[in-house]
Amino acid sequence: MRHAFSLVELSIVLVILGLLTGGILTGQSLIRAAELRSVVTEYQRYQTAIHSFRDRYFALPGDMRNATAFWGFAGGSTGTDAACYTSTTGTGTQTCNGDGDGLIINSGSGNTYRERFMFWQHLANAGLIQGSYSGIAGSANSYDHETTNSPLGKIGSSMWSVYNSSNTVHSGATSVFNGVYPSQITFGAIVADVDPYGNLLSPEEMWNIDTKLDDGLPAQGKITPRMRANCTVAANGSAITTSAADAAKLDAKYNLTDTSKACSIIFRNSW
Repeated sequence: MRHAFSLVELSIVLVILGLLTGGILTGQSLIRAAELRSVVTEYQRYQTAIHSFRDRYFALPGDMRNATAFWGFAGGSTGTDAACYTSTTGTGTQTCNGDGDGLIINSGSGNTYRERFMFWQHLANAGLIQGSYSGIAGSANSYDHETTNSPLGKIGSSMWSVYNSSNTVHSGATSVFNGVYPSQITFGAIVADVDPYGNLLSPEEMWNIDTKLDDGLPAQGKITPRMRANCTVAANGSAITTSAADAAKLDAKYNLTDTSKACSIIFRNSW
């Protein structure tokens, strides 16, 4: 005698499979939502840490002139000599001094200790953020971000970075819109040997974060994409490219019809 599944049994199996699939998709959606919330939470935590550091030490982390008085010399004897800046990483909290000019930049040719990496080290030394950071650039070059010198994010292969280009006006760049980019904290996917500017958010996710914290406009306000092409479109819906002309389209919108990971973030005026 042959046996087969009845229509009722097949229907039950299909319902169960549907419920399992729906549960998986719902779970993935909830996980992604939590990851996006973590971007906002982490950014606000770092912003608070910076302000607390300035209140306590009257300086910016990384730029602090007398950091070695609190945490020891990584090398040399003054904290501002070449023997410190070019030394291999110190032990424990040992570091070098910043130049106190109010900027967080990659200063000094050949230096391993650099302000944008000492930035995280000084915050950690002060107990204001979690983790332990070397304060030095990666082995590839002065822009080399590694897990030893910069904090990881909660989303995939993501990382936080910092830079302060003062009030320099960027114009005609291939990546960002025209404007001033002072005291910036950036968040993106890790890219080998350089800043973590890789795209890891969809335009809708980027719009969501921008709307929560700022004005929801990619070329204006505090939040802007690190790479404008694909992440945004012109006001009339046409594509935004890497051309110098498109850098001036400050009425751009997020490309909400694109569901791919096309965006990474710059938070301007973070301190």
